[in-house]
Amino acid sequence: MKNAFRTLAMMLVALGIASCGNNQGTAQPGAEKAAASADTAKTYKWKMVTTWPPNFPIFQEGVERFAAQIKTMSNGRLDIQVYAGGELVPPLQTFDAVSQGTVELGHGGAYYWAGKIPAAQFFTAIPFGLNAQGMRAWLVSGGGLELWREIYKDHGVIPFPLGNTGVQMGGWFNKEINSVDDLKGLKMRIPGLGGKVLAAAGGTPVLMAGGEIYTALERGTIDATEWVGPFHDERLGLYRAAKFYYYPGWHEPGSELELLVNAKAWESLTPDLKAIIEAANYSTSLWMLAEFEARNLDALTKLQTEHHVQVREFPDDVIRELKKLSARVYEEESAKDANFKKIYDAYKAFQTKNDAWNNVSEQAYRKALNLQ
Repeated sequence: MKNAFRTLAMMLVALGIASCGNNQGTAQPGAEKAAASADTAKTYKWKMVTTWPPNFPIFQEGVERFAAQIKTMSNGRLDIQVYAGGELVPPLQTFDAVSQGTVELGHGGAYYWAGKIPAAQFFTAIPFGLNAQGMRAWLVSGGGLELWREIYKDHGVIPFPLGNTGVQMGGWFNKEINSVDDLKGLKMRIPGLGGKVLAAAGGTPVLMAGGEIYTALERGTIDATEWVGPFHDERLGLYRAAKFYYYPGWHEPGSELELLVNAKAWESLTPDLKAIIEAANYSTSLWMLAEFEARNLDALTKLQTEHHVQVREFPDDVIRELKKLSARVYEEESAKDANFKKIYDAYKAFQTKNDAWNNVSEQAYRKALNLQ
C-alpha cells in the first residue's frame, strides 16, 4: 500500500509539473524546470485540530489515517500534526481556529457552527433528511458542495466532505418514550436542527462536546443524549447511565463529517499537493463509513446480550409528530435566514428526486429481501 501511495504521488507530481509548464507559454524550458523543481521541493508543516476526544475510534482514528496517507503520498512534503479536541484549541472552536489561520486544517461536523452559520447544518445531517448515500450524491454530483463552499467563503474556509457515520441511533433515555408528551421538559444533548425540533416538542436541547456526555448523563445534568451508534455508544459506556436505547436516528440519518481547510493555506499549495489531499480525503471517507457499518451490529448485540440494554423503537405516533415539527422548523428557519432558505430549497429538491429513485431501487430491493 505504501508503495502504491508513493507511485500515485509521483504521478500527481508529474502531472503538476506538466501543467505548470503548459500554463507558462513563453517561459524558457530551463526556467520552467527550475520553477517546477523549486515548487516540488518545498515542504509544509501544518496543524490540524478536531472536535473529537483523543484516540476516538473511527473519527479521530480516521483523521490520523488521513494525515498519514498525505505524508506518505507527498513523500514527506506535507506533514500534518493532528491534535484532538482540547489539545490545542477547545473542540467547539475548531472552525474559528481554521478561519483565523491559527491552524491550517480542522475536522468536525458542520452543525456545530449553527450559531455562526445556520445553513451549515444541512452539510452534516437534518431530521428526516438524506442518508449517507444520498448525502454523498448531493455533495459530489448534485450541487451541494458548491453551496457549502459558498456559505463558508466569507470565513476564509474551504470545506470538503470527510467521512459519514451512516444512520445513527435515536439516543439514550432515562425513561420510556411512549408519546410526544414524554419529550416535554426533557433535557437532551442533541445538536443541530434536531435540537430545534426537540425544543418545538417541548424539550430542552443541550450542546456539549463528546467528552462531557457521559458525566452529564450520569449526574442527571441531562436526561437523555444522542451520540453516534452502538459501536461508539458502547465504548463511551452510556449504557451505565441510561437503560433505554431508542431507534431510528430520525435526527441524523446520514451524518456527514467535514474537513476544514484555511483558504490562504490551500492556495499556497502546489497542484499536486492539492490533488493528494483530495485523494486521501476520498480514501478516508470510504474507510470511515465502512468501519461504522461493519462495527455497529456486533456492538448492538453486545449491548443487548451482555449489558441488557432495552432497545426500543420510537412509536409511530412520535415519529409522525417529529416529522411535522421538523417541517415547521424548516419553514421558520427559512424565514429568518436567506442562505438557509436557499440551501433548504436545493436540498429538498434533490431529496425529492433521490427518494423517488430509492422507491424503485434501494427500498424496493429491501422489500423483496423481506418477502417470505
